[in-house]
Amino acid sequence: MSNSLFTPATVGAVSAPNRLVMAPMTRDRSTPEGVPTELNAEYYAQRASTGLIVTEGTQPSEDGQGYLLTPGIHNDEQIAGWRLVTDAVHAAGGRIFIQLMHVGRASHPDNTPHGRRPVAPSEVQPKASMFTASGMQEIPTPRALSTDEISGTVEDFRTAAAAAIAAGADGVEIHAANGYLIHQFLSDNSNKRTDGYGGSIDNRIRFAVEVATAVAEEIGADRTGLRISPGNTMNDIAESDTHQLYSALVRALAPLNLAYLHIMHFGDDALLATIRELWPATLILNRAGTELSSRTADLDNGTADLISVGSLALANPDLVERLRADAPLNAPDPATFYQGGATGYTDYPTHTG
Repeated sequence: MSNSLFTPATVGAVSAPNRLVMAPMTRDRSTPEGVPTELNAEYYAQRASTGLIVTEGTQPSEDGQGYLLTPGIHNDEQIAGWRLVTDAVHAAGGRIFIQLMHVGRASHPDNTPHGRRPVAPSEVQPKASMFTASGMQEIPTPRALSTDEISGTVEDFRTAAAAAIAAGADGVEIHAANGYLIHQFLSDNSNKRTDGYGGSIDNRIRFAVEVATAVAEEIGADRTGLRISPGNTMNDIAESDTHQLYSALVRALAPLNLAYLHIMHFGDDALLATIRELWPATLILNRAGTELSSRTADLDNGTADLISVGSLALANPDLVERLRADAPLNAPDPATFYQGGATGYTDYPTHTG
C-alpha cells in the first residue's frame, strides 16, 4: 500500500491525519421523521479513523427527500440527532462533513412527509422506479420549480448548512452528482428550461454555483465541499456536453475557494485531467469499482489529494488500521446495505476482534 495514503492532509479548515475519505453512502437507518439515532452515531464513530467522513445524503428540506428513512437537517429534532453523531465521531478522534442532498425528481410522494409530487428543473419524467413501503413504483412526472422556488431552494441549502454546523459538523458537502437536483439542472436531458437556469451551459451551471456560493457565505468556503459525477447516467441522466459542461462548472466554482471538489469518476481520464488542471484546491477522487492499489496511485502521481471509498469503509470500520497492518478485509454484504438495524451496519468485526 502506498505510504502517501497515510500522510496528513489539509482539507479546508480540517486537518486530516491520512488521505482516506469515507464516501457518502445511503443506509436508510434514520427514523421515519429523518432523525439520526444512537445507532447512526455508533456506525460513524466506528469509522472515525478515516481522514474524513462524508455522511449519507441528508435532505435540506421536506421536498429534498427521495428515499425512505433518510436523515434530514432542517428541523430541531434532526439537528439534535446529528449532534449525537458528530459528538460520537469527535470523541473518537474523527472529522465529519454532512452531505446535503436534495434529490429533486428522484423521489416518490409515498416517501415524503407531505406526499407532494417531486420537484425538478423541468417536467421531465425519469425512466426509473423508486422503492417505497409498498414496493417498487414508477417515479411520477415532477413539477417544475418556479424561479422564486429556485431561490428558495438555494436558501434551503444555506439554512441546512448552518444547521449542520449547529449540529457540530466540521463542514458540509453539496451533492451535485448522481442524478439528483443539482445534477438535474446541469444535464440537458432533464433541464428543458428557457429562462436563466436553462439552455446554455452558463445557465445550467447557475443553480450549482448559487448553492455553493450561498453555503460558502453562510459557513465559510473552507468548510464547504462539492461532489460531481461527470458522465454518470444514474437516475436517467444523459449529458450531451460533458467536457464543456464540467470545465465551465469547475471554472465558475474555482474562485469560491471551496475546501474541496469530490469527483465520482466514471472513466473519462481526459476530463479528469482537465478538471485537475482547472481546480486549484483539494481534490478528492472516487474510482468506484477499482482496486485500492490503483486508486492510491492517484495520490502518488498528483491526480488526487485524497481518495474516497464506499463499501470498503462500510464493511471495515477499522479500514485505516487494516491497511496499515496489511490485514485481510471484510467483504461487504449488499443484502444488508439498506435493510435497517445493526446487521450489516455496526456488526462488521475489526481485524483485532
